[in-house]
Amino acid sequence: MKLEINNLSKKYPNGVKALQNVSLSIGKGMFGLLGQNGAGKSTLMRTIATLQNPDSGAIHFNNIDVLKEPHEIRKILGYLPQEFGVYPNVNAYEMLMHMADMKGISNKKERKEIVEALLHKVNLWDAKKNTLGGYSGGMKQRFGIAQALLNNPQLIIVDEPTAGLDPMERNRFYNLLSELSEDTIVILSTHIVEDVSTLCNDMAIIGNGKVLRTGKPDVLEVSLKDMLWELQIDKDQLHNYKKEHLVISNRIHRGKMMITVVAEDIPTPHFLPKSPTLEDIYFYEIQPERLTKKELSYA
Repeated sequence: MKLEINNLSKKYPNGVKALQNVSLSIGKGMFGLLGQNGAGKSTLMRTIATLQNPDSGAIHFNNIDVLKEPHEIRKILGYLPQEFGVYPNVNAYEMLMHMADMKGISNKKERKEIVEALLHKVNLWDAKKNTLGGYSGGMKQRFGIAQALLNNPQLIIVDEPTAGLDPMERNRFYNLLSELSEDTIVILSTHIVEDVSTLCNDMAIIGNGKVLRTGKPDVLEVSLKDMLWELQIDKDQLHNYKKEHLVISNRIHRGKMMITVVAEDIPTPHFLPKSPTLEDIYFYEIQPERLTKKELSYA
């Protein structure tokens, strides 16, 4: 089971280059697509889901040419978009039954069995008669996954699924996605580093429509080993440090600012070494200043 994306490009009429020669090879399991809002993630997800066409490039899923045979990929695709609307006055059970019918599950007994099984799977059975308008954000997302699973998909795309969820709902969603990825390809598009580090066995960082880095999260985490340094400074010193060093992130700690710098050697004796995290790799890759500074070679 493999999804191959080759040299995909898309330019919008306003001149924005949403995708620039994007190539990825994605196998079974959870694949994280990590990037800021506007990085090109949703454009890529919509293109894979056959909701829009690229200007150039190709996508293949096993033996299916996705761009030439959109009807074939739709048979085995489950898609939860970033904005998933629901009919507020309809309950979950009725809505899923209706959607199952629309997806071609015509046998009423079979349709009923599938819907009931999915409601149990996403932990909405006890709320199946509640109207969707009364669902919390997490419940709506779980309902979204249920509708995406109606056709027993081999490829599942979820776009920014945990944004706005409280920690408990996020954990429920993590567990559900993890279970689904055991037998399918699940692409998780997000700007939340924790989503990827928690769930994904493979990933890519995307920025300005380009793939900046690919690999396994645990491998990427150590790729800046011995090259990260931290220092506590006054807030008004940040500008000066940015002029002198490659500052990839800053945060407030006990009223003071803590900066993280990338350098091959300790910048000054006052800095302390920092153990790298996936968040550090992400911040490093998306730094606008990085391309104008001396490139650092790291594994």
